Amino acid sequence: MTQELYNSYLKKYASAIERIRQSAHDLHRSVNQTYGDQLPYGYHLDMVVSGIVDFGYHVCVAESDVLPLFFGGYYHDSIEDARLTYNDVLKVARGFLTEEQALAATEIVYALTNDKGRTRAERAGERYYRGIRETPFAPFVKLCDRLANITYSCSNTDADNRRMKEVYKGEMPHFLSAINPHSTDPRFLVPQDVVLRLAECIIDDLEREEQNGCRWWIDY
Repeated sequence: MTQELYNSYLKKYASAIERIRQSAHDLHRSVNQTYGDQLPYGYHLDMVVSGIVDFGYHVCVAESDVLPLFFGGYYHDSIEDARLTYNDVLKVARGFLTEEQALAATEIVYALTNDKGRTRAERAGERYYRGIRETPFAPFVKLCDRLANITYSCSNTDADNRRMKEVYKGEMPHFLSAINPHSTDPRFLVPQDVVLRLAECIIDDLEREEQNGCRWWIDY
């Protein structure tokens, strides 16, 4: 889809997207979930969706893809963090979308829900990443989620932000490989534009990594 056509759909569906946004904000507020230094969790959701606004034209094939993509972005943590079940999410999605769209949107949310595990590695293991690779739009939404988290970590200077920046940087080669099905179907794309935006967030380290032959932002 061209960026111009995509942007026209964003204008067409602006009111529906805003209703989805408010619903997601209200959900996470209802469970008292916060982000970072006690920010409302909606701050993170808006950051994720800003990536969808900027780059969603790479993965949308048809007009009917737009609203499920935005719903997936706003609700991507609703099972993991806001106590909803798959069927709960589907019921909410049906209030905004057609049946086919609601199913597609709910599958995105389900794919991005971490597995049960004691550690970060267990919660995001091969089964988790396989589900992302096999679900339309899930690789892109997960990439926008990671872009939002890295952007936040790189824009603050406290110890936890510095720690997470290093965690994300260390995970990057595996992360990009794990979410990328290398499909010719645009709905499964991991857009290079987003990967380069990720690289910009940790630009201070890139020159050293390039000298060491580590070019994850290109060779993913």
